[in-house]
Amino acid sequence: MKHLNKIYLLFIILIISLQTNTANAGYFSPKDDTTVVTDAFIYDYPMIEMLDSLVNIKYFNDYLFTTDTSILNTYNFAFETIPKYHDTIYEARIELLNAETPIELVFNNNVKDFINLYAVRKRGLTSKMLGLAEVYFPMFEEYLDKYDMPLELKYLAIVESALNPTAGSRVGAKGLWQFMYGTGKVYGLKVSSFVDERFDPEKATIAACEHLCDLFDIYHDWSLALAAYNSGAGNVNKAMRRAGGVKNFWAIQPFLPRETRGYVPAFIAVNYVMSYSPEHNIYPIDPGILYNGIDTVIVKDVLSFDQISEMLNVPYGDLKFLNPSFKMGIIPAVNGKKYSLRLPKEFIGDFINNETTLYNFKSKKGIKRDKLLAEIKKAKQRNYHIVRSGENLGSIANKYGTSVSKLKSWNNLKGNTIYPKQKIIVYGQTTYKNTSTYKPKLKNTDNLKKDIHYVKSGQSLAIIANKYNCSVDDLKSWNNLKRNTIHPNQKLIVYPDDRKNSKKIDNTPEKYVYHTVKKGDTLWDIAEMYKGVTVKQIKNLNNIRNANKLKPGQKIKVAIKS
Repeated sequence: MKHLNKIYLLFIILIISLQTNTANAGYFSPKDDTTVVTDAFIYDYPMIEMLDSLVNIKYFNDYLFTTDTSILNTYNFAFETIPKYHDTIYEARIELLNAETPIELVFNNNVKDFINLYAVRKRGLTSKMLGLAEVYFPMFEEYLDKYDMPLELKYLAIVESALNPTAGSRVGAKGLWQFMYGTGKVYGLKVSSFVDERFDPEKATIAACEHLCDLFDIYHDWSLALAAYNSGAGNVNKAMRRAGGVKNFWAIQPFLPRETRGYVPAFIAVNYVMSYSPEHNIYPIDPGILYNGIDTVIVKDVLSFDQISEMLNVPYGDLKFLNPSFKMGIIPAVNGKKYSLRLPKEFIGDFINNETTLYNFKSKKGIKRDKLLAEIKKAKQRNYHIVRSGENLGSIANKYGTSVSKLKSWNNLKGNTIYPKQKIIVYGQTTYKNTSTYKPKLKNTDNLKKDIHYVKSGQSLAIIANKYNCSVDDLKSWNNLKRNTIHPNQKLIVYPDDRKNSKKIDNTPEKYVYHTVKKGDTLWDIAEMYKGVTVKQIKNLNNIRNANKLKPGQKIKVAIKS
């Protein structure tokens, strides 16, 4: 009560002070009863801001989030201590968690391996996830409760995306709940040139709840539903048949795809580590904003992140983090379509007060409504390119008259690696026509010196093109090649740019190592173990035609830089 009295006393003093200051501040021109205008920007009256601030003041909150280790470290661990416990302790703690949920939580060696991952090897990332949980878990719990589902399913998002709202997998799954395009479409998640609703935290959470409910209706077992969420109901059904029709995850585990075998154990381990993080000397890192510090506004006209950031002083990074579904930083609210925009609460009043001005605001980059509308119209022309052997992002960008950075943005690619038969999205009017009359734009060699490149084992035209700052089509034209096939020791004519203005040619000598194939290994797994190595290089070096016929004990030759 003492605290409340002090707050109200300060509030009265503030109002008296404001009345005095307002009388003397001639440039204040009230627009209405709640706002003031200065330099054409409309502000809330400070007392209105103060009233709003009372909503979140800690004295009125039942819940207080802290990252203060002096409070959280109830076991008095030293800073660098990594506690480890006997299996019986893990088992007893998980049994306590199991008693509080309809999801079967058990302890075994598989689960222990994942506890070690989250509590020991990746404990720093676990601290970050504990912080991010304060951003997303309240929303997850709200919808899980609405659908009458176990609240512990919130931990599934950690297994899926580590609570990274912009997460994308190599197979094309996107967002906090890692929806593939087809599955997302079934549950109403739309993907367009500018918006990918798989990245929308709220819409994806609703879709995940509906999907998990449907899977539970099939199996009446949450562990099997989780396995099906990861690998698809088809794979779970096949595993059940191979296990003799048994409806139990641990019975069908050996017959599931490799990734799915560890999926439920990882879920149990996350449940445990997030619940017992203080016992492992792991504490949350403040994410910078909490769920209760976020609110939404409705955007009714086309708008860009640049306009919002510059006019309202909202950090651009906050806009991207809170609104990852807007792929290009543009909110395409046209033809009566409206979108929700998530903002830190302190900017909500400024947005509402200046909404009309904001739509017409011209940013430093020259972005305004007409330009955004032109971009939206252009982006309606959506094309797909199927990657062919030997192509790279540079050669594809040249074909379509665009840039590598745009290709990566449109397809949510983190690196430059692409694979044959991969589908690449391209927007806008393209210069490339997929017909026999297509002629690629080739490099001008008038002022370049001719050179010879000797093909090394594992090299492709794409790799060589990258070295010499040219395209695959350049190499094929210079050497009269009809196809992309090349062979070790083959001579290729090249025209490297002036070394000062081109990429440095990598002449680092290669050395070879032999990898012994283990049960369950794929060429993807092997390539990821060795930096800079691709599946194609491994296949070429070992004359592998069928990547599905690897045998345990088989020796695979891998070329690496020395």
